[in-house]
Amino acid sequence: MKILSGNSNRPLAEAIANRLNLALTKANIRRFSDMEVFVEILENVRGEDVFVVQSTSFPANDTLMELLVTIDALRRGSARRITAVIPYFGYARQDRKSGPRTPISAKLVANLITTAGANRVVTLDLHSGQIQGFFDIPLDNLFAAPVFANDIVDRAQGETPMIVSPDVGGVVRARHIARRLDADLAIIDKRRERAGHSEVMNIIGEVKGRRCILIDDIVDSAGTLCNAAEALAKAGATEVAAYVTHGVLSGGAVARVTASPLASLSITDSIQATEAMKLARNIRQLAIAPLIAEAILRISEERSVSSLFD
Repeated sequence: MKILSGNSNRPLAEAIANRLNLALTKANIRRFSDMEVFVEILENVRGEDVFVVQSTSFPANDTLMELLVTIDALRRGSARRITAVIPYFGYARQDRKSGPRTPISAKLVANLITTAGANRVVTLDLHSGQIQGFFDIPLDNLFAAPVFANDIVDRAQGETPMIVSPDVGGVVRARHIARRLDADLAIIDKRRERAGHSEVMNIIGEVKGRRCILIDDIVDSAGTLCNAAEALAKAGATEVAAYVTHGVLSGGAVARVTASPLASLSITDSIQATEAMKLARNIRQLAIAPLIAEAILRISEERSVSSLFD
């Protein structure tokens, strides 16, 4: 088994390799003067089981192209099996036609990864379950829920919090964590006026006097999350925190979170933290490397991955 890292999140790849007592496979991934991607694998990979760790986060197109070219290099180097480990799957929010003459880009990206030569994909908390069906190769969708649940218990000091879904679409995700914690569930009903902007309409559930924890898969502009936190605070919540798998946090999102009523925003390190995220008073990262490393080991040894979440 070999672990190879792209440039999008090398610290995560190093942490995964350390958990598996392996050194990262040596590779030269660089750009020509016109920003064309060039990849050279500097070790023999013939007959090897290779796992390429690469989140397709900002800059999404560059990191995706890096992944595709790396997979092609491994395929032409006669790797026995190539698994694309994509902790954050970019383009996942474009999983359906949102209007006339719009693309389903998640399906296009799935086709590109398959055509490049990947034999398997491992990802974390896909934005929607149907994306698994876009791939014609096996896909393992890992869940951050066990990591979140353990951290919530560690910080709860014996108090059972109220789990809150920031929208109707995230109810299944929030309910899963609420069930693990034997906690109550509330739902925020909102109307999205346009992409990146939302208005809280109603809170379904009694949150007054409760410590509330928002659960979501992606925080990008943070508008929805901060609006939800403000609504919960106005409704009488004693404290509002959030657990989100992928901290995209683009544009002024970090400043928005810092100025919000959120006591803390806990995100995984599926996307490498920017300096602004590291300095923010209420943003913290949880290590996801142990979970991914265990999944990689089980795949390599042909053992069950789903039992990780039983």
